[in-house]
Amino acid sequence: MTQATSPRRRASRAAAALALSLAGALALGAAPAPPASARPATDPLARYHHQHLHWKSCLLGPDDTTGRELQRAGAQCADVTVPLDYARPDGRTLTVALSRIRATDTAHRAGALLLNSGGPGGQTIGDPPWVRKAMKDVGARYDVVGVDPRFVGRSTPLDCHWPTGSMIRGAGTGRAGFDRMAAFSADLAERCRTHAGALLPYASTRNTARDMDVIRAALGERRISYLGYSYGSYLGQVYATMFPRHTGRVVLDGVADPARYNPRLLRGAEEANRHALRGWADWAAAHDATYRLGRTRGAVLETVDAVRAAAARTPLRLGGHRVDDHVLPVILFNGLSQDNPTAYGDFAQGVRELRRAATGREVTPSPWLASMLDFLLTGRESAYGSAQTAILCGDVAAPRDPETYWRDLRRAGTADRLFAPVTNDINACAFWDPPRERPTTIRDDLPALLVNATGDPRTLYQGARTVRRNWPSSRLVTLGGADQHAVYGVYGSTCVDTTVNTYLATGRLPDRDLTCPRPTTAGDQGAGPSST
Repeated sequence: MTQATSPRRRASRAAAALALSLAGALALGAAPAPPASARPATDPLARYHHQHLHWKSCLLGPDDTTGRELQRAGAQCADVTVPLDYARPDGRTLTVALSRIRATDTAHRAGALLLNSGGPGGQTIGDPPWVRKAMKDVGARYDVVGVDPRFVGRSTPLDCHWPTGSMIRGAGTGRAGFDRMAAFSADLAERCRTHAGALLPYASTRNTARDMDVIRAALGERRISYLGYSYGSYLGQVYATMFPRHTGRVVLDGVADPARYNPRLLRGAEEANRHALRGWADWAAAHDATYRLGRTRGAVLETVDAVRAAAARTPLRLGGHRVDDHVLPVILFNGLSQDNPTAYGDFAQGVRELRRAATGREVTPSPWLASMLDFLLTGRESAYGSAQTAILCGDVAAPRDPETYWRDLRRAGTADRLFAPVTNDINACAFWDPPRERPTTIRDDLPALLVNATGDPRTLYQGARTVRRNWPSSRLVTLGGADQHAVYGVYGSTCVDTTVNTYLATGRLPDRDLTCPRPTTAGDQGAGPSST
């Protein structure tokens, strides 16, 4: 739950030194979709289900990089009309934006594959080109469809006019720091009531799933297949539960445990992030000649802690920004989701600059750090943070008593001064109106291919194993030994990618769970899976 970039774009933008972040033939066991003649005589959503889509160029202007990439890939875009409130389908409507690369192997067409790259609040409309590439030959059999969910990206926006792109902060030092964060969170919630109050009740995963089914019908599909990353894995679970007869092949990468999905979903991720930090510190120590952060893991970690302590004493000056002990832990947290040398190098350079600022020297932030500072300390990504928060708060109620969060922070103590103050802190959902619907109870018979890395610091491997255990008809593909969030088409594991593509091609899940080894080098990715 971090900056709004898709898994692949997070990886590719890291290469450009931009900021990284924060789920077959037919689905097994799914009942057949009813024929048109069996539909209810009166369909309250008929005008949405049977709407005509006007496909057009995705390019919005000369500076539209996403549109240019889509155009080069042969994609077209369209807008789908959906009701704001599904209980009142004749009322106000919204626009949901799509992109599509059509199947070229029409003789073996497998249908439409809808994408969601996470967030919530992340744009997905630009993802079909890289997903189509990751699918290799099987991609020719699918219409690959990117969707900006309601209130996101090119769809009807929800913007609370925040001075930040994220509600996430560290609790700071002592009760005074916590009280500042409670006031900050209450202000964010009030801004949403002021600027987007008419939309907030309709921001939810269940409504996004309903929109997906309208998209399915408008595309003329009896079923849709689905690829979801991170939060998108939760959305996929909700859709398949609400519309099992309309669900085809399902791949969930970075699997969210629905029992733990709530506005405090970062709780419990402390150890995974400490593990990722240690792994990065080993890499930084091995590259001390470049970054000068320390020659051993311990020395690098001491550098990080010294920066944290300096920010707690006096805000660090970086360009036009000031980084205090509420913001610094979030910067460090956001640097730990991708396990590759490019992302590690961007993060190491950012820590080097933070250390320079801690010693009082003037710093011009590098692109990764500059983007992260703009994300957290300006309103540039206000719409992203607003939509993300509205969906999280609209799905599951958060504790409303600030003392609940303060007790959790005190219970965490001082053993982890870096991540526990982020994962346990109060946020805007504590000041939100209650959700309009109860959380979805996920079916226990969902057939799906689950993918997770053992060291994923966002969607924990334990959660993927829990989902697998609760769904006997699913299979889990594990990437071993990687502190990586989002694997398929992103990390470079031929083993994982081939397993996913085989499932998408055949509709048959592996006979048993599989474990793929971490590639030993960037060019050594051909190791096969082992069965578990």
